[in-house]
Amino acid sequence: MSHGGRVFVCYPKWGDDVGFTVGELRDGQEVAYPSQELNDNRGDADAERLVSVQSVVVDPADRLWLLDTGSPMFQPTEHGGPKLVCVDLTTDRVVRTILFPTDVALPTTYLNDVRFDLRRGEEGCAFITDSSDQGPNGIIVVDLASGESWRRLHEHPSTKATLPPDLRMVVEGQEFVERAEDGSTSPVRMGADGIAIAADGSRLYYCPLAGRRWYSVAVDALVDRAQDEDAVAATVRDEGDKGCVSDGLETDDRGRLYVTDGEHDAIHRRLPDRSWETVVHDPRLLWPDTLSVAADGHLYVTANQLYRQDKYRGGEDQRRTPYVLFRTRIGAGPVRLR
Repeated sequence: MSHGGRVFVCYPKWGDDVGFTVGELRDGQEVAYPSQELNDNRGDADAERLVSVQSVVVDPADRLWLLDTGSPMFQPTEHGGPKLVCVDLTTDRVVRTILFPTDVALPTTYLNDVRFDLRRGEEGCAFITDSSDQGPNGIIVVDLASGESWRRLHEHPSTKATLPPDLRMVVEGQEFVERAEDGSTSPVRMGADGIAIAADGSRLYYCPLAGRRWYSVAVDALVDRAQDEDAVAATVRDEGDKGCVSDGLETDDRGRLYVTDGEHDAIHRRLPDRSWETVVHDPRLLWPDTLSVAADGHLYVTANQLYRQDKYRGGEDQRRTPYVLFRTRIGAGPVRLR
């Protein structure tokens, strides 16, 4: 995430530690942010410190939000671990922490990415994907004024992974599957992952990681707690075949929607007339993941080498440092719903 010339990232903890630390890039080096102490958790249920952050996003009010999975190495969550933490970028201090109850952040939940519309309710709403590969998938809605949260599209087919034989993923010439040390394999089951909100705030876009289709749902339905699940599901729209597996989605203020292409080292975008074009294709984009449109007119993207993790390579971690953050000029700015 880039903001005002500052760049914030999540990067792995090495050694005996597990999980992801939040850092700011300073002179090309990661410095724990907003402090080392905040990143040094005392357990997976530490409500006052960060356990394992998956996503960092600046909202339309220029506040930095840290999405803490509470699930290092995809372990079961405990109350206090999964949370949404707000940092004031002027003072670099935590100003708000929203914990998720156990019926929202389930033991199997993996909080993946977040988007904001600050025009909803008194202080706005946040929307989060649950990409779990071990349990239910769905969308989590957060009322930022009250801190209350609730699940939507819980186990809806649009949030679920596509499994073989309907989907076969190949990356760097190898089939992308979970591969054990004994050579046995199982399909990748990560569900609702990428998320983006329309430039006018009317619809929320999302996609399972394991799948080439993407979907949208009416934001009015998501935030209206008087509507039941059937009413919300009735507003889901199949947006079609993206032609690729996507870990990240994003929108710009010109109404263009961006999708990462992990199989082909690329980023594509859909234009308002629903036609497609490729933004960038580069062999250095080793599994493009998080996307961020910054006010400087660039699209920022991380390359996280997901498919090279030991989970997918027979127990051998084949990722290679340094990890890279790329940017490309797109001549547009971020969506600011406030």
